[in-house]
Amino acid sequence: MDFKKIGILTGIFATSLYLLIEYSAFSDAKKAEKAADLQAASTEQIDTSTGIPTLVDGETPTVVATSTDKISVKTDVLNVEIALEGGDIVSADLLTQKQAIDNPTPLRLLNQTSAHTYIAQTGIVGPNGTDGETRPVFDASQSSYELIDDTLEVALTLETADAFITKTYTFKRGEYQISIDYQIENKLDSVWRGNLFAQIKRDGQKPPVANSVGMQPFLGMATTTADEHYYKQDFEDLAEQSFEYRQDGGWIAMVQHYYLGAFVTNPEDTNRFFARHLSNSGMYLMGYTGPRVEVEAGETGGMQTLFYIGPKDTTTLESLAPYLDLTLDYGWLWWIAKPLFKVLEFFHSLVGNWGWAIVMLTIAVKIVFFYPNTVSAKSMAKMRKFAPLQAEIRERYADNKQKQQEEILKLFKKEKLNPMGGCLPILIQMPVFIALYYTLAESVELRHAEWIGWITDLSAKDPMFILPLIFAGSMFIQQKVQMQPTDPMQAKIMKMMPIFMGVFFLFFPAGLVLYWVVNNILTIAQMYYINKKMGVQ
Repeated sequence: MDFKKIGILTGIFATSLYLLIEYSAFSDAKKAEKAADLQAASTEQIDTSTGIPTLVDGETPTVVATSTDKISVKTDVLNVEIALEGGDIVSADLLTQKQAIDNPTPLRLLNQTSAHTYIAQTGIVGPNGTDGETRPVFDASQSSYELIDDTLEVALTLETADAFITKTYTFKRGEYQISIDYQIENKLDSVWRGNLFAQIKRDGQKPPVANSVGMQPFLGMATTTADEHYYKQDFEDLAEQSFEYRQDGGWIAMVQHYYLGAFVTNPEDTNRFFARHLSNSGMYLMGYTGPRVEVEAGETGGMQTLFYIGPKDTTTLESLAPYLDLTLDYGWLWWIAKPLFKVLEFFHSLVGNWGWAIVMLTIAVKIVFFYPNTVSAKSMAKMRKFAPLQAEIRERYADNKQKQQEEILKLFKKEKLNPMGGCLPILIQMPVFIALYYTLAESVELRHAEWIGWITDLSAKDPMFILPLIFAGSMFIQQKVQMQPTDPMQAKIMKMMPIFMGVFFLFFPAGLVLYWVVNNILTIAQMYYINKKMGVQ
């Protein structure tokens, strides 16, 4: 092995990082093969015209419904529309999130138009259910509601031959989660029976992504199972293999970059979760059917669910259900990425700016790895110091490769040189660097977050490409203070790396490039100090 080639590892470190990230995406794709193992025997069928679950062991009453009326509900963070037909949420605007940096219109997640469908449906199926081939039409006391106090309840009413049903949406100040409660007053002389269903209905349209380079945001279904805390299937997986699973409690979500819609169940109920693709309409369904509820004659019973529609906020999602916070898709190194984000949040609480918080986080990581970085830097400095002697040996024994290697090994042994000493500490740190990549790429807090001057969105590319140019320059300087390869071809490759990586980083989110710029500057300072201390020119 030619130990001089070790130096090239420093130049290709960023490329290796990218390949490991892509490996993560590959490993996620392999999870689709486990779908068959999660199949459970189901008594459900799907009405292919409406997408509503129906139960084989019960008939769904037919209710003619042609209403297109909607009611609007506005809180301090949400503006939603509820269709009276079915009582479904058919649009939802996030009032604290802008459509784009130059478009202050609130971001719309849920929507039902001729061009796009993404809605949240709930209803009752079973022997005395109200939903099936058609949907019931509810009544509301007013056409619009607005949150005045801390809590707002919106009641929809429906009277059938079997029961008087009240469907109540509860909104709270500052919260994106919405409680949905059914109250059933049995009008029959016998037992009323029904099952709550809740599902997200969505087409396969991809939301716009600010950056198409690097990690491609996941889009599809996610849930939790007994075998996997975080199990996901993208739309391509669902088109090939439907998902069905029964468990106590749980949740199921529609996940996209920065945001999600999720139904959270009663943890005491045994629910049947499902996700599938309707080939005739092109729609994707993901949801669950709750246990059978029985209400005695003349009595009143209830059933409920919770729907979350909003940004991936770690603290909120952790409070709603176990493992729901894993929808912040940090990849296979989530156990490192989550603590890193907590540290990033802490720094933000100190300085009030996410850009400076990234700078502080980078410095903190550099301090944690100060010792292994120093070991690496000293090893490279020492290798660089004796590089002229290695070159002399190569020239002296140019015609005898075996003798050349023997003399170089003698030099290494005499001077206690370790060619791998400069690489192993870097390899040890790679999981942290990869986790940092996911942390910064997945954090909704960086969306439209300003740093300084021209950087007005840390989640988007640098509009003036200043940070990528600084990155390329810092990488060039970093190469100058590190050991240089003696092989001419390797030297040319190393010289091209700053240009190649600089172009690559032109389209990366500014927050990620900022991290690498600060990291490079700190590495240069450390290497310069060690080289000077060891007398390396």
